[in-house]
Amino acid sequence: MKAFETGVYRNFFAEIGITEEEIDRRLKEIVDTFFYGDDDKRVYYPAEPDMGYLEDTGNHDARTEGMSYGMMMCVQLDMKEEFDRIWRWSKKYMYMDEGEDEGYFAWSCQVTGEKNAMGPAPDGEEYFAMALFFASHRWGDGEGIYNYSQQAREILRAALHKGENGRPGAPMWNRNNHLILFVPGAGHTDPSYHLPHFYELFALWAYEEDREFWKEAAKASREFLSKACHPVTGLNPDSANFDATPMSGIPWWKFTDESFFYSDAYRTAANIGLDYEWFGVEAGHEGVPLRMMRFFKTNLEAARCAYAIDGKPLDMMTVMHPTGVLAATAEGALTVPYKEGDPDWETAARWVKWFWDQPLREGGRRYYDNCLYIFAFLALSGRYRIW
Repeated sequence: MKAFETGVYRNFFAEIGITEEEIDRRLKEIVDTFFYGDDDKRVYYPAEPDMGYLEDTGNHDARTEGMSYGMMMCVQLDMKEEFDRIWRWSKKYMYMDEGEDEGYFAWSCQVTGEKNAMGPAPDGEEYFAMALFFASHRWGDGEGIYNYSQQAREILRAALHKGENGRPGAPMWNRNNHLILFVPGAGHTDPSYHLPHFYELFALWAYEEDREFWKEAAKASREFLSKACHPVTGLNPDSANFDATPMSGIPWWKFTDESFFYSDAYRTAANIGLDYEWFGVEAGHEGVPLRMMRFFKTNLEAARCAYAIDGKPLDMMTVMHPTGVLAATAEGALTVPYKEGDPDWETAARWVKWFWDQPLREGGRRYYDNCLYIFAFLALSGRYRIW
């Protein structure tokens, strides 16, 4: 039985000999730096009078990806003030209450609040919804935008039902195959968007008429991931067709005609690790992180360049987020059962130790890496929990 049933969360750091005192001390240092550190180290910034935002420090904007990640971090860390600040900023500046994308959040805004783009990104909406449900259960619902559970249900209703009954726009999930879309109405998906462990919980807490859909979405996403990740390397493409093959002819790729293992794709191993920790459902996808660990052999090789999913190195593009790929791959160690002396566990333990020894990233590209870093730290210490 897994954490959803038992309420017990695995502490992989403890398995490699790290004490609770060391974990607590390190986590405090990480949170202090990420939320309250110097301006060249932090990612979260308060905004007067009562708001806050996470900045993509490489692109100098605020994204629904980061804002929803920040809310998830805060609810896991019991940081209600920061959670509400981020949520207020998101609702004031990102939320769209009219037009084609009414009910969604603009995926990118300037840090002063002006929208850079009117379109949404579905990974932001699914994290917003999950963080809001957890906030409801941990802190209780209030009024208006602080009625967290109602806000979450409305986000999910829009994501499934836009375009129906004369409502403008397009949904974020394909209602026929139950797969999340790259953007609303798209004909393809992003493997790293697939969060079956979230959908299992949406199936319990969303509006009743949508719960069966979410149960099917969890099943469909696990089956999709088992096919999208390469059977030898474990690598998955940034973008994929609904049949799980890498998408080709992508207009925003500058270097190849086919989607490859790059920035978005790093998150997939982490998602699979957390799904397995929470629910333990075996659908063929749970072996992916270990295949990746074996393929990369060392954490340093992972940072060398981008890869085709069959493992061919693509030297025209170096990895932009080396700390992120290390953190996400290490989080995937949660799929490997504890058995000291077992070669599989020893491989996973090496990655967890490499991650423990890796500091937060500094510099202009720290945002994405350090978001993945905090999630991995919470998960590997047993502190990324269902609320």
